[in-house]
Amino acid sequence: MLDLRFLGRWAALLAASGLLAYGLHRGHFPAALLLGPMVAAIAFGVGGANLSVPKLGFQAAQAMIGCLVAHTVTGEIVATVVDDGVLILAVVLVTVMVGGAVGWILTRLRILPGTTAAWGSSPGGAAAMVAMSEEYGADPRLVAFMQYVRVVAVVLSASVMARLLTDVSGPGPAPSAPTAVTGAPLAVLATLAVAASGASLAKLLRLPAFALTGPMLLGAALHASGLVSMALPMPILDLAYATIGWYVGLRFRRETLRETFSALPGILVATLGVIALCGGWAYGLTFLLPIDFLTAYLATSPGGLDSVAIIAVGSKVDVSFVLAVQTLRLFVVLVTGPVLAKWIARGAPAGP
Repeated sequence: MLDLRFLGRWAALLAASGLLAYGLHRGHFPAALLLGPMVAAIAFGVGGANLSVPKLGFQAAQAMIGCLVAHTVTGEIVATVVDDGVLILAVVLVTVMVGGAVGWILTRLRILPGTTAAWGSSPGGAAAMVAMSEEYGADPRLVAFMQYVRVVAVVLSASVMARLLTDVSGPGPAPSAPTAVTGAPLAVLATLAVAASGASLAKLLRLPAFALTGPMLLGAALHASGLVSMALPMPILDLAYATIGWYVGLRFRRETLRETFSALPGILVATLGVIALCGGWAYGLTFLLPIDFLTAYLATSPGGLDSVAIIAVGSKVDVSFVLAVQTLRLFVVLVTGPVLAKWIARGAPAGP
């Protein structure tokens, strides 16, 4: 039997999400359909609504975003990686080192234990960082709190930056989310098949964030080669954006806030510090590469690949460069995470 109160809470969350998304859309914010549900979900999660998005639903949403990203990939993204491979790798390594430095500082100041600070400060792959952290002796609650505070802060700051740096003075409103990839029903079915097979193959190969990276990599290869024509109706994308926003927002709990209250100032300073340092590095990139600041800012943003992809595709930026950097960094973070955590923990002060 369905719980009417449970349905009522979901109905209230849907209504609040819709109102916030509409307001953000009217304000010409990119990714309004991600931001609105996420902000509403944070309020409901902290308020004790006891709602959650099933993991399978979140993975399905990631797969749809992976297909959307794949549609934007052409031979240009390959050329970008080939032409600017050294600088892209440098961008990735600097961002990873910034996260490591912040984790080390949190440890030296005794704000957080070494392994927890290391995993919580890792710039990217929030869900994977939380899942891996417990295996290496970190407190997954604090890691989750640090990771998702940073994801929210990055999404909000990136959206504000995109709003300020994107010209909306032309005719017609700026899109609040990536434009739907329309096409024939067969193309839609082919895209869904790519999503399912890509995620399954990536999971089999144990790729990080398999639900996102599998469809993205497989779809990009098939689309760029002209073997598959991809299409995604807007309602599917709308639901995917909202699902990711709800998944992130509903993970915030009042209990988590109480448990981490003493570390909250340090976590907030660390989060803003990582964003500021990456923003400074982004500004420096504009002198090294022929890219605009918004492209560099999104490329170096230490947030989730799926969230940044939504904002990038909905903004006037070099999507190929942004996704090349973000994807490479995801893999680098997951490979270097254990090593970095051990190094930071080794340098932690002994005793209370």
